[in-house]
Amino acid sequence: MNTLLLPPPLLHLRHRLLHVPPPPPFLHHRHRFLLSATSQQLNFTAINGDEQDPYDVALLPNPHYNFTPLLTFLSTHYTPSHPSDPDPPTRIDPDELRLAESYGAVPGPLWHSLIKSLASSPSSFSSAYALVTWLQRHNLCFSYELLYSILISALGRNEKLYEAFLLSQSQSLTPLTYNALIGACARNDDLEKALNLMERMRRDGYQSDYVNYSLVIQSLMRNNSLDVSILEKLYGEMEADRIELDGQLFNDVIAGFTKAGDIDRALFFLGMMQGNGLSPKTSTIVGIVNELGNLGRVEEAEAVFEELKEGGLRPRTRAYNALLKGYVKVGALKDAEHIVSEMERSGVLPDEHTYSLLIDAYGNAGRWESARIVLKEMEANNVKPNCYVFARILASYRDKGEWQRSFQVLKEMKNCGVSPNRQFYNVMIDTFGKYNCLEHMMGAFERMKVEGIEPDVVTWNTLIDCHCKQGHHNTAHELFEEMQESGCLPCTTTYNIMLNSFGVQELWDDLNELLGKMQSQGLLPNVITYTTLVDIYGQSGRFNDAIECLEAMKSAGLKPSCTMYNALINAYAQKGLSEQAVNAFRVMRGDGLKPSLLALNSLVNAFGEDRRDAEAFAVLHYMKENDLKPDVVTYTTLMKALIRVEKYEKVPAVFEEMLLSGCAPDRKARAMLRSALRYIKSTYKL
Repeated sequence: MNTLLLPPPLLHLRHRLLHVPPPPPFLHHRHRFLLSATSQQLNFTAINGDEQDPYDVALLPNPHYNFTPLLTFLSTHYTPSHPSDPDPPTRIDPDELRLAESYGAVPGPLWHSLIKSLASSPSSFSSAYALVTWLQRHNLCFSYELLYSILISALGRNEKLYEAFLLSQSQSLTPLTYNALIGACARNDDLEKALNLMERMRRDGYQSDYVNYSLVIQSLMRNNSLDVSILEKLYGEMEADRIELDGQLFNDVIAGFTKAGDIDRALFFLGMMQGNGLSPKTSTIVGIVNELGNLGRVEEAEAVFEELKEGGLRPRTRAYNALLKGYVKVGALKDAEHIVSEMERSGVLPDEHTYSLLIDAYGNAGRWESARIVLKEMEANNVKPNCYVFARILASYRDKGEWQRSFQVLKEMKNCGVSPNRQFYNVMIDTFGKYNCLEHMMGAFERMKVEGIEPDVVTWNTLIDCHCKQGHHNTAHELFEEMQESGCLPCTTTYNIMLNSFGVQELWDDLNELLGKMQSQGLLPNVITYTTLVDIYGQSGRFNDAIECLEAMKSAGLKPSCTMYNALINAYAQKGLSEQAVNAFRVMRGDGLKPSLLALNSLVNAFGEDRRDAEAFAVLHYMKENDLKPDVVTYTTLMKALIRVEKYEKVPAVFEEMLLSGCAPDRKARAMLRSALRYIKSTYKL
């Protein structure tokens, strides 16, 4: 039995008392109840933003109930008792008793609506709580679980999750209060508590409300915490409980899988939704088209886009942009131009994003003049280009190696009246750094500061990394110190760059001190950190330290990557330690990682350096058996291994096999062949 139900009072309220004057008539048919002497009105026709239910008793015309006396009494003469108090009141004030009798015939849905309205505002929540305990005190409304769930939901909506949990502890949890608490946690993005409550609810033999699944998935999307395994687990629970997905839940599941990167699963649920006769939201379709475009699956993106139009939905700018983005990604310039033309024919106006994508397409195709025409068209359509557009133009030139055009882009930008922002300067700094133009890079950095634009962590990381790659480690360290003095906190990427710098210089004490500082600031080493450490330790021959890093990474719950093992195997190979390289390869296989071509090439090199040519060719045989195609590095390394053991006569056969396999020999491969042939020729002369 519900512990919240109090025993009936001494006087049974259903007996009519004599000489009780009827309450004054309530003149408003939509039940606008007066809260207090200030005459604050609460409208029950729009509670919590939900749509009106035409069958709600609370909305039916009823002239008999004025709740002003009750609310006045609750705010002035009534102290709520604790809901878990099992003892009935020993004495009830006669005025309160008459008040309770006058409201004895109020239907339950009307009480529910009143409590919802009072609880929806933080200023009147205390009145809602007092009303619930008063109703419980007089046994006037027998769905107390529902009343408390209304209060818990209201606290959740008002971001008072702690208070919601305190209120829930006053009674044993029931399906209604469970669902209210889960919803409150999800709305406040406390996913751990929401998922734990759902699990606890299932253990207690209750089924979670389908609305909670929607709220949890929405919270996961808001916090970018989506993981395919979590979504699959949630859907498995829905299937186990035979929960029928409604339109909203279908949309959330599809959007969740799309955002988690499992587009095939999203398409599966889209088909299931349409098979059930439900129509997806436009935003759901746009998300799918966008993700398909990102993956370069433009044909499928086109099909989904056409379904959007055939379903009677008119695509808007965002939908067209999603498909356009796909065309730009795969370099389909004509299709990109066509979709923009179709967009304009349909009366859908392009926005800044549309134009920036089109400029991207022209930039990738090397059609700078066409990109300039788009800029003029933007101006004619009163769409002012922003920094993002010019940053994309600059990035396209950077990726094509045309860094000199940076100055032209900057000039065009100023002609359009657009001032560079931090994002633009970051792209410019990265462009100069990528092509070793350190003087121009530092000039852009100084200009950025003169214009009052504060460098962010991306700016500093780019500067430090570029100087490290050029071997200017002292300058990199000075920039690292300047970064901290400016108030910009280093991130994990910053520390990874500096750890690599100290490792290259073999400054092990400085490296250990920096690693400790990183952890003291609450930044945990990630996979890249450990890979960097394994690589620099291996290159310096500190293999014990490299193995310790590998074990520390596993202890931290991180899975070693192929890149890490490649670095370790390569380090062993360069030292000619073939046995250690083989052991690292075996550990890699034991961790469930598929050997990469890079790792196997390193293994070939290890055997070659150790003058074990038979084992080197055994690795080649292993590649062929496991459908790994040897590349030019494989064959070149094998030729080098044969030359090392003075088996020159076998080198031409390896070179011929390389040609027959379709590998184009590079300069180094030809040099190996020439070296072997010269030796063979000199031997014959002798």
